[in-house]
Amino acid sequence: MPGTEMPGSRTTLFEHALRLHELTPDTPLPRDGEPYPDKERRLRRPQPAHPRERDQVGVEVAAVLDEHFTDVRSVPGQLVGRFHDIHVPIHPNPRINAAALRAGARAREAGRWLVRHGTETDDVVVGLALLAAAGTADDVPYVRTIGLLSTTFGPLAAHAMERLPDGGEPLLWLADRVAGWGRVYVVEALCRLAEGRPNVRHWLLRRAVDGDFLNGYFAGKVAQATALHRALTESAADPELVDHAGMLLDALTYSQGMGMTLASYPHAEEVLAAHLRHVERLGPTPGRSYTAASLARSLGEGGDGGSIGPVSRWQTYRDGYAALLARDDWCGTARNALAADDHRTV
Repeated sequence: MPGTEMPGSRTTLFEHALRLHELTPDTPLPRDGEPYPDKERRLRRPQPAHPRERDQVGVEVAAVLDEHFTDVRSVPGQLVGRFHDIHVPIHPNPRINAAALRAGARAREAGRWLVRHGTETDDVVVGLALLAAAGTADDVPYVRTIGLLSTTFGPLAAHAMERLPDGGEPLLWLADRVAGWGRVYVVEALCRLAEGRPNVRHWLLRRAVDGDFLNGYFAGKVAQATALHRALTESAADPELVDHAGMLLDALTYSQGMGMTLASYPHAEEVLAAHLRHVERLGPTPGRSYTAASLARSLGEGGDGGSIGPVSRWQTYRDGYAALLARDDWCGTARNALAADDHRTV
């Protein structure tokens, strides 16, 4: 029965994340940690319907929490299994947040227990939502560890750390260890923290974009939050910044429907011109050859019109990248990389 089952010998999601993290301590978990330990049990249960009205999302979860916290004798373990038959949102939710704030310290206690001991995804999501509302810096080790399972727990983990006074550092730690959708949530949170935090801006300028298609959701936000046009117009921009700027520009050439596009980026021409100057100064590498070729292609007739607009606007920059690629040293770098089966070349 709901509320009576204890985790017992089942693997908790926290332990699952921690074990995988120990295998790859500095990189994202393989397959984002999937499958989770409760996969088979979840597949056997009917999935609850998503509420038809947006304002009803989270109402059922909040009702369960209010009932639980109203009873002063209740303990966190009694929440186990209470959410199997209702829709549990994985994003921050105002109704769940309000229920957590009404409960105060008890919400934090329950949230920590569910995150640490929960063996069912829904239970852990609710626990993380409680910490996202009522947690403190002492809860960061729990939040960032479960956040490694980032497709499911990334949105709430990012929110939980963003609201803390010193949340930038744990967010940066997590950002280096998530990919895909999880990276979207964490990078967007970092963009909101960039002002006045040099360490966050430094990371965003050099490591936010990782080449995933989903980078299109946040590339424009990174460019604006970091004032990329100012950083890149410095005469001695470092190679890491320059190479990352090229990847970011490339993401803007396909980001229609995801976020800011190259056509709508106010500093597009300035940044393209600066990037061209810097890659010419720095010389060819396999990665730069790939980015230059991708930009030369994407800024032309074969590019995404909804992201770049009229191709005539970009002819100067397209020609600039094409001219670089035609140079002997750039051609030689590309040939050597192809011979070595380097995936960064085309």
